[in-house]
Amino acid sequence: MNGIYHKIGIKADETSVRNALTTQKGLSGWWTTQVSGPFADGTSSPGESIRFDFGIAAFDMKVVKQESRSVVWQCTSGPEDWVGSLIDFELSEAKSPAGEPMTLVYFRHKDWKAESEFTAHCSMKWAVFLLSLRSLVETGKGQPAPHDLKIDDMN
Repeated sequence: MNGIYHKIGIKADETSVRNALTTQKGLSGWWTTQVSGPFADGTSSPGESIRFDFGIAAFDMKVVKQESRSVVWQCTSGPEDWVGSLIDFELSEAKSPAGEPMTLVYFRHKDWKAESEFTAHCSMKWAVFLLSLRSLVETGKGQPAPHDLKIDDMN
């Protein structure tokens, strides 16, 4: 089973982080500016699909789980290696080394069909976008695609 695993601390409460993971405004503020879906009552819900369009590629994610400390999506369309994979955000309260409250985000993108050069690219891009998530929540401004940091020959 192939996958990607990252951990990042965000100096904000869990609600602020969860909102960035479950609302159209939040998602378009850190991952890609082109986000669409029903977002009934302002947030995504289990069973609904969210479309993330990056111009050169688009992904459809089915919301599998959405709870106070957990958001899980399943990729239903996009690059072949992603289809069927799960993207999992687990949130946990913590303190920074300076004693400030923070939320830890444990991120997994699991069940890739194969490990490849594309996996390596996506691992680095997920790190870039998780830093964008942190920036959005902490400062109000992220770096979603197409304004993201370009890292290699794939973007």
